[in-house]
Amino acid sequence: MNDMVPTNVLAKQGVAAVGGIAGGIGLMILGGLPSLFGIIAGGVVGLIGLGAMGSHDPADKRAGLIALVAGGLTVLSKVGIFSGLASSFLGLATVGLLGMGAWNAYKFYKGLKSRA
Repeated sequence: MNDMVPTNVLAKQGVAAVGGIAGGIGLMILGGLPSLFGIIAGGVVGLIGLGAMGSHDPADKRAGLIALVAGGLTVLSKVGIFSGLASSFLGLATVGLLGMGAWNAYKFYKGLKSRA
């Protein structure tokens, strides 16, 4: 059946789509930065994520954890003996975020279509 998707579900899907796609693009940019800029940018992203983890909202904590891990992977991919492994995980996270964003965008589109 073609049931109408509730507005709050549709809004969550839209936000998750934009967040996933933007996060994936952000990780691509972080991964492509030269060493020094990558270390600085990864550190800043990690610190922002650490700050967001102090929130009481579970969604903010989850986003903070993702930012903290992304920042840490960016720094590790630019220096150290784990650079190859960290770069692989950074690429996997990029693909995962882009895929999640695309899936939520598809669900959002289908939800909008059911409202027409």
